[in-house]
Amino acid sequence: MNATALTVHQTARPHGFPTAEHFAFVESAFPEPPAGSALVENLYWSVDPYHREMMDDVPDGFALGAPLEGRAIGRITASRTPLLAEGEIVFHRRGWRTHAVVAPEEIRRLPRFDGVPLTAYLSILGGTGLTAYVGLTRIARLQEGEDLFVSAAAGGVGAATGRFARLLGAGRLVGSAGSAAKADHLTREVGYDAAFDYHEGPAAELLREAAPDGIDVFVDNVGGPQLAAAIGELREFGRVVRIGTISQYNDPDASPPGFNYADIVEKSLRMEGFLVSNYRDVQDELYDFAVPHLQSGRLALDETLVDGFEHIVDAFLMMLHGGNTGKIIVRDRTQVPHVR
Repeated sequence: MNATALTVHQTARPHGFPTAEHFAFVESAFPEPPAGSALVENLYWSVDPYHREMMDDVPDGFALGAPLEGRAIGRITASRTPLLAEGEIVFHRRGWRTHAVVAPEEIRRLPRFDGVPLTAYLSILGGTGLTAYVGLTRIARLQEGEDLFVSAAAGGVGAATGRFARLLGAGRLVGSAGSAAKADHLTREVGYDAAFDYHEGPAAELLREAAPDGIDVFVDNVGGPQLAAAIGELREFGRVVRIGTISQYNDPDASPPGFNYADIVEKSLRMEGFLVSNYRDVQDELYDFAVPHLQSGRLALDETLVDGFEHIVDAFLMMLHGGNTGKIIVRDRTQVPHVR
C-alpha cells in the first residue's frame, strides 16, 4: 500500500469541453480513519457523463479545490468499526482518489456471483445498467415487440439499453453513434438491427431510413437534433425516456431542439426524465434479471478499461470525446490480469 494518497481536484470551471488543465492530482498524507469509519483502498473507478454537469457552477456540483466524487469499488484495509471488516470489497461514492475514508452508511456490500467480474458492478450491474433497466421497465414500460431508438447507443447506458431491450423482447432496435465503426459494432456485437453515425447527415433523415415504419420508444442520452427527429418518428402513444443531454454538456450556447410540439398532443406522446438515484430499490431486481444472463453468456459486458489511477482524467476526457465503447472504467494496476 502506498504511504501517500492521491486525489483529483477540479481547479477551474470549464466553458465548453474541459481539458487536463481543469484538474490537479493532489498528494496528501496517508489518511487515518477516525473511530466509527474505515479506510478503503480503491481498485476500480467509474467516470460518467454526469460528472461533466457537476463541473459547472450548479447546485450540488463539484467544489473547486476539493476531492471529486464518483462511484468506486475498493477493499477495506483498516477499520475502526465492527460494522466494516478488513478485506471486504465495497462500493461507495468517494471515487477520484486512491484511498477513501468511509462510514458504514456510505458503502454498499456487493453480492458475489459466480463468473461475474467486479467491473460489472460499475457497468451492467451498477448505475449504468440500473439506468438502462429503469428507463425500459419503469419509464418506457416497454412491451414485447415494440420498436426502439437509442441515441449514444455505443456508450455505457446505450449499450446496456440495447442488450436489455433485446432480452425483454423488443422488436426493431435502432441506435445512433459517433462513428461508422461504432455503428458497425452495435449491429455486429450488441444486437441492434440498424445503427447510424449521426455525423453522416440530418438526424431526421438518418432515423427515417433506419426505422422507416416509425418507433414506439426513444431512449435519449443526447438531446439536440436527435430528440427532435425521434419525436417526429414516434407512433401514437410513443414514449421518450430522457436520460441525458450530452450533446449540450460541452456547448453551453447550444440552442434547444426544435420540434413540432403539436405531435405531443396529436400522437398522445409521453416524455419523462428521471434520476437513477430515485430508483435504488430496483437494484436487487436488476441483479435477478441480469445475473443469470451474464452467467449463461447471453448478456455480455460492454466495457472500456483504462489501467492506472493516474489516467483517470484522461479516461474522463476520452469519454467526453466519444473515445470509449460501452462503459468506461479505470482500474488500479494491481487489478490488471497477468498474461503468461
